[in-house]
Amino acid sequence: MSTYVYGITAATHPALPEDTGGVGDPPRGIRILKQGGLAAVVSDAPEGLRPKRRELLAHQTVLSEVGAEGCVLPMRFGSVAPDDSAVTGVLAERAEHYEERLRALDGRVEYNIKATHDEEAVLHHVMAQHPEIRALADANRQAGGGSYENKIQLGEMVAAAVKGKEAEDATTLERALEPDADAVSVGPESTGWLANVSFLVKRDSAEEFLAAVERARRDMPHLDVRVNGPLPPYSFVEPGPAEPAGTAAGGMDVGTE
Repeated sequence: MSTYVYGITAATHPALPEDTGGVGDPPRGIRILKQGGLAAVVSDAPEGLRPKRRELLAHQTVLSEVGAEGCVLPMRFGSVAPDDSAVTGVLAERAEHYEERLRALDGRVEYNIKATHDEEAVLHHVMAQHPEIRALADANRQAGGGSYENKIQLGEMVAAAVKGKEAEDATTLERALEPDADAVSVGPESTGWLANVSFLVKRDSAEEFLAAVERARRDMPHLDVRVNGPLPPYSFVEPGPAEPAGTAAGGMDVGTE
């Protein structure tokens, strides 16, 4: 049976309660695989695992319980290896890397920040900052809406200005929060968000970081800033001893560096 990997810890990490359950229905029992100074938190991998809410919550709950007792390198949901020996093999092969990451991430958590524009507020900014757009809008209004070509031109000018404002605000927001974080990881672009950035924050400095978020909200009221955290430091761990279930490899790539 294949092995589901939740995270990696030091071998000296406190044990989890015996009744801790993981993914699957019924929940698979959690096991600890040790190799040298490292340990992997695993369970048997259920067949046909899908990212349903219950399974995602089970994955997160295991990591939360592990993280409450010390540093854990979290694996993404769906990390599956062919068997236990494949996991311990990669722990041995990449011991130096994992031990360095455990030291670097000890006592730290991740906060993910996403931001969007308040549409009405950003349009007000665009009109105020671009007199050429304001002039064309006024001309179209005086002409009863303007010609088809002028309407298209106005729309293109507004879209370009909004896109530029999005890039500007994303940079401003990241720079405002960066001083209160140990590291920054910019997430992939996604529809609807002008910023998707994760910050690595010392657990005992979280209040200062969240205060910086509130200052950014006050300074940029045209932004809707959303905070998700504290989280295990997903964005600051390189891919671990398994690939997501359903990938072409279907399991562990022991040659990954």
